[in-house]
Amino acid sequence: MYTLLSGLYKYMFQKDEYCILILGLDNAGKTTFLEQSKTRFSKNYKGMSLSKITTTVGLNIGTVDVGKARLMFWDLGGQEELQSLWDKARAVMGRASDRGCHCPRPGLWCPLCDPHRGAAEFPQAGALGARPLWLLQYYAECHGVIYVIDSTDEGRLLESKQAFEKVVTSEALDGVPVLVLANKQDVEPCLSIPDIKTAFSDCTCKIGRRDCLTQACSALTGKGVREGIEWMVKCVVRNVHRPPRQRDIT
Repeated sequence: MYTLLSGLYKYMFQKDEYCILILGLDNAGKTTFLEQSKTRFSKNYKGMSLSKITTTVGLNIGTVDVGKARLMFWDLGGQEELQSLWDKARAVMGRASDRGCHCPRPGLWCPLCDPHRGAAEFPQAGALGARPLWLLQYYAECHGVIYVIDSTDEGRLLESKQAFEKVVTSEALDGVPVLVLANKQDVEPCLSIPDIKTAFSDCTCKIGRRDCLTQACSALTGKGVREGIEWMVKCVVRNVHRPPRQRDIT
């Protein structure tokens, strides 16, 4: 009887949770993409005005449910001085609704537990903004990567390619599916998908054995957002090398 009830509980009240990194240069449209994703997959979510979104210094997080999967997005700032934190940073923002401690690794600083300690003692927290933090490793915890490219900024395409190359060659991300979004396709002139694939062609051999898709997108209008998220869900669910975390639906 216990086994039956336990199985019924898991079926009804638990979801498989997958952590998705949103990476790319600053001003590529990462936060706008995150907001559009939450709007499309979260009922009654009003969201912020897209015209008021500014450059992310640190990170934003968001969660959406797609069927039995729950995606937790980590939208990381793309400024050059923050890119080195993509695979090294330990701080992941989290908000505890009851203001209690939800630290996954006891013994590490959490401002919910001890708000009087701060950036002076923990410089990595200062680099990511003085907000409630959980201490985790981004790359080690993630199940998928969404890499956003500003397809209207040809002048920074080489810089974007170099940042992308560091992502796909990281051992910590080996086998993790990558969705490359050619964003701002609603703006003319912009680079086409073939243009971007040509510019990134020498990265192809470094992608390795993983699911990878390059897709046109307009985070501002929402075109391509749902299709990209649904593709990512399929990839993370079938990737047996990075099993999901299970969380109660609350």
